[in-house]
Order: sequence, then structure tokens, then C-alpha cells
Amino acid sequence: METAFTPFASFGGGLLIGLGAVLLMLGLGRIFGATGVLSGAVFFENRDEMTWRLALIVGMILAPGLIFVLTGTMPEITVPVSPAMIVLGGVIVGLGASLGSGCTSGHGVCGLSRLSIRSLVAVPTFMATAAITVFLIRHVFGG
Repeated sequence: METAFTPFASFGGGLLIGLGAVLLMLGLGRIFGATGVLSGAVFFENRDEMTWRLALIVGMILAPGLIFVLTGTMPEITVPVSPAMIVLGGVIVGLGASLGSGCTSGHGVCGLSRLSIRSLVAVPTFMATAAITVFLIRHVFGG
């Protein structure tokens, strides 16, 4: 299994995520965390919150179509696992985001920039867990 090295696309994506997080904070005073946005749209308590949450979710869904319009090709997505593993992974990530009071985007992009102590602990935990998982899958279990 090879990992693609895409420094320019990654840099551009990071800039856009950061810009979106800053605009959300400046415009609405909200912190961008993808799981928090989705959770707030599914289990909403305030109708005023619904508009921006749904707009953000729709934007995430339509973004590949915008890339197609601009470049003429769809982003290449390779998923080397079964649908069951994707569902299991989603459940595990959801539980982790719930237990960690946020997801990687909320803690990594917004929490660190706000010098949140919780995020300063969560992000190295995410990174160490990811490194261990990749090592185990690639070198121990032979994926």
C-alpha cells in the first residue's frame, strides 16, 4: 500500500479549511468541527443554527462536483477496504469524536489555534494513534 505525496493539493486544501474555519469564527462566532456540525444538524435544538450547518454540509457534498466543473476530472478516490470496514471505521471515529469532545478538524484546526488545553492533548493522541494504526496495518497485519 503506497501513500500518495501531494504537497500542493494538500497545501491548497489546508488553506481552504483554515479560511473556512476563520470565516465561520468571524462571521458566526462558531468553531468548525465536522462532527459537531453534522451532530448539530441531526440533533438540532435551535432553528437558527440549522441554516449554516446545512449550508456547510451541502457544500462538502457538492465540492467534488465543483472540482469537476473547474478541472474536467473528478477527484480520484481509492478505498482499499470493504463497505463493512468503512461502516465500522465510521462508528469508531464517531465514538472517538464523542468521547474526545470533538473531531480532528475541531481540535486540530480550531482548538490548537485557540490554544485549547483539551486540543493540545487530543491532537498528539490522534496523531500517535494514527501512526500506531498505520504501522500495525502495514507491517504487522500485512495490509
